[in-house]
Amino acid sequence: MNWMLLPLKRYAEFSGRSRRMEYWMFALLNVIIAFAVLIVIMAGGFSMAQLGAAEAAPAALGPLVWLGFGVLGLWWLAIIVPSVAVTVRRLHDRDMSGWWYLGFFIAGFIPLINLISGIAFFVLMVLPGTPGPNRFGPDPKDPASADVFA
Repeated sequence: MNWMLLPLKRYAEFSGRSRRMEYWMFALLNVIIAFAVLIVIMAGGFSMAQLGAAEAAPAALGPLVWLGFGVLGLWWLAIIVPSVAVTVRRLHDRDMSGWWYLGFFIAGFIPLINLISGIAFFVLMVLPGTPGPNRFGPDPKDPASADVFA
């Protein structure tokens, strides 16, 4: 649970490095919360059939549906900064600049390139970080090996 909450503790810290564990546990936390909110939305009477129905009025949806969408929207707003920060720190662990994230984000809007860039970004997030200290800081897996007091 500590790994899941660590990006929230390091809310807007864009310097340093983050391990794969920190990145993927935060991603898992987001999936768990989205799934739990989806269950609340579905329990409130929302169904996929209502998306295509033109006669479905917003008032016909129950309060749990609106509560679920509100909670999901607030959660999304709350995790924008920590999500970007943990991704930048993860790129730093690979000894890459955080500006690569902007490049992958922009490439996501270009047809056909978005598939390739998405796969490349996923591979970068799965690969281990560079061992030992790099230009972004000490190795988060072995912080004792860095010369902290040098």
